[in-house]
Amino acid sequence: MSSPLTASSAEDQTKTRAIVPVSMQGYDADFQAFADALGASFARYGFAVISDHGLDQPTIDAALADAKAFFALPEDVKRQYHQPGTGGARGLTPFGVEAAKGAAAVDLKEFWHVGRELPEGHPYRQYMRDNVWPTEIEGFQSHLYGMFDALDQLGRKILKAIARYMKLGDDYFEDKVELGNSVLRMLHYPPVPADAPGVRAGAHEDINVITLLLGAEEAGLQLKDADGEWLDIAPPPGALVVNIGDMLQRLTNHVLPSTTHRVVNPAPERRGFARYSTPFFLHFNPDFPIETLPSTITPENPDRYAGKTILAEDFLMERLKEIRLI
Repeated sequence: MSSPLTASSAEDQTKTRAIVPVSMQGYDADFQAFADALGASFARYGFAVISDHGLDQPTIDAALADAKAFFALPEDVKRQYHQPGTGGARGLTPFGVEAAKGAAAVDLKEFWHVGRELPEGHPYRQYMRDNVWPTEIEGFQSHLYGMFDALDQLGRKILKAIARYMKLGDDYFEDKVELGNSVLRMLHYPPVPADAPGVRAGAHEDINVITLLLGAEEAGLQLKDADGEWLDIAPPPGALVVNIGDMLQRLTNHVLPSTTHRVVNPAPERRGFARYSTPFFLHFNPDFPIETLPSTITPENPDRYAGKTILAEDFLMERLKEIRLI
């Protein structure tokens, strides 16, 4: 069996090329230039780095502190918030459950999911479970749902810029994601022993529309560049990493690619440190039909999904089975 990749063992396979950050200040100052720069980064890498994101730092700090406090609880206490058979939609997914599609080993992580809250009787409640909230951490609910709301709003602004880049109406995505089955994930990668059987997160693509990721304190995130080489993603402090998911790749006929990425194990001197990160997986409304945008179909780029329209909820369920959450 091959040994897990660490930051040091992967070094000779990894190149350093900084993805130039795009400042969110451009959203109001020159929206067209902002959309062009953001779209060009997505088209080239499937990833973009956004500086000056405008998220409230105390909100971020409070949510992260609560997540760290929760993951530090005894295992039997945490396990009370695990809901087997639900695909990890809400609450805790314990360590060693999720795996990358096709991977032999599970990922070395545990995580907590917060989703959209809907009123009683809403038809989308058949797709979205109620949130669960730990009673052991005061403020957990308000802090984490505040984070969910903030990232949901920012994600919709980013989609407006993507719509402009793709020459769609600026509000094209608005009614398609306003009640999307989006999820905030608070991720904990514990310290990694030298003989760990896997990696923190195996090479994978995201399922959703776009992912917004607040920077982790520990290194390890890499994307697979178009030439097949791994590229370290190390955003500057206070920046946000955003990547295209499979749903948007499918909608845009791969004009915007969903890029393979991973989190490698740390170098020996950092094995004893945990890693925390906070991805927000923005989804379409569950009943949105994902069908290739006609404007992306050309003689050079024929429709990869002709006759294969699929509802967002059905696509999600297919993929959750592939990564062993269902």
